[in-house]
Amino acid sequence: MKQETIVNSVTLLAGLAFAAAIAGWHVYAPRRELALQLPGSDNRPPESARKAGDVRIGEFFMRYDHAASSLTGKWSCFRGEQSTNIVRTPEKIQTRQESAYPVEWSVATGEGHASPVIFNGLVYFLDYDEALSSDALRCFSLESGKELWRRWYRVPMKRNHGFSRTAPVASAGYVITIGPQGHLMCCDPLSGSLKWALDMQKEFKTEVPFWYTGQCPRVDDGTLIVAPAGEEVLLAGIDCNTGSIAWKTPNTPGYKMSHSSIIPMTLEGKKTYVYVGVGGVCGVSAEKEDRGELLWSVTKWQPSVVAPSPLQLSPNAVFLAAGYGTGGALLRVSKSGQKWSASIAEQYKPSEGLSSEQQTPILYGDMIISVMPKDGGSLRGKLVCYSPADLHNPVWSSGADERFGLGPYMVINNNLFVLKDDGELYVYEIQPQSMKLLKRQRIMDGADAWGPMAYADGRLIVRDAHEVACLKIGE
Repeated sequence: MKQETIVNSVTLLAGLAFAAAIAGWHVYAPRRELALQLPGSDNRPPESARKAGDVRIGEFFMRYDHAASSLTGKWSCFRGEQSTNIVRTPEKIQTRQESAYPVEWSVATGEGHASPVIFNGLVYFLDYDEALSSDALRCFSLESGKELWRRWYRVPMKRNHGFSRTAPVASAGYVITIGPQGHLMCCDPLSGSLKWALDMQKEFKTEVPFWYTGQCPRVDDGTLIVAPAGEEVLLAGIDCNTGSIAWKTPNTPGYKMSHSSIIPMTLEGKKTYVYVGVGGVCGVSAEKEDRGELLWSVTKWQPSVVAPSPLQLSPNAVFLAAGYGTGGALLRVSKSGQKWSASIAEQYKPSEGLSSEQQTPILYGDMIISVMPKDGGSLRGKLVCYSPADLHNPVWSSGADERFGLGPYMVINNNLFVLKDDGELYVYEIQPQSMKLLKRQRIMDGADAWGPMAYADGRLIVRDAHEVACLKIGE
């Protein structure tokens, strides 16, 4: 009985204490004198409040190391300065099967497919840091693999087969990138200081493609050439030093941005920028007197998704390719007086002739080199060679066990380097109307090794979705 009384008393006291605490919490005010603050009275720096979607291109910077280099080799942009994806070099390229290429250095990256460029001993590539939700231009030493500096900016995105997928363009005075959301950033190539920036969505009302921006920047005579394919502007020229817009091509055809890049060509004797957008193909003058003028456009070729860039075959013929069942096409350009015209001479499905899904084919001598798409029939994924005179019957194709998926390829002297999309490298000797396999080497146990390769000073840079590696291939 006594024990029961004690328990009841303790329970009652605990209940009263709890009730008193609740009552006190409601009654007590920690601060009785409240005053309304005026904007700015918290001494916050001007314009520091961030709005949703407010991207400040290039706002962050970090220098990690310094490095001087005597190297002078260059692979300064997508497909090289001549847009051919062919390297001519005095170095002897080692192709012996029994001698493996040493991996001089490698670096982990965010998930993506953006290819590196090389300029005077420095390597640049665009990355995406998922933890910081940021695009990042990273600069490395070609010789040591040390990261020298990084400039980045916040731009939250969701993964969609990776993030970044474009190559920068570099010179002695600038390095320029296009981010996944169409942000242009120009930096000093040595110091990393920000020179200028431009948002193509805001400036041109660009609609970024579903798998983000795949277009690589191109520079011609000190002017950056881009295809915003916005509401009013199809192509634009931007001064590389100042970021000011030098000229605009009206988007009268109504194209939208694709994953394809602008390729300079000389067609019928005229320097021309050729672009494949969503909606058709166009040619824009690259001559000083009428630069930016739309010369011709074709709407018969309208892939819903196009990644390969156009490939010039002759002074008046251009090869076109796209994946997702589209196939290939031959475009012919003509001029009569001052009037230009262009037409699709032939068009066919991927099982009926030369095609490509992601990489841009290479014209080497009298052969077009490509890797066939997955819907290319019996040739799916194989390395193939076609004659420009016959786009339907291959002159050579690789063996049944040599299929490369969406992997990249490039020519160095008389050798073709092909990276299977799982990270295995193949080297072929290019022979008349055929290829001879010289070497194969596992570089990485990778996935989605889709990013184009880069070469300079005896070093080949390859990547998969999560790693960039530098191989010593020149003797």
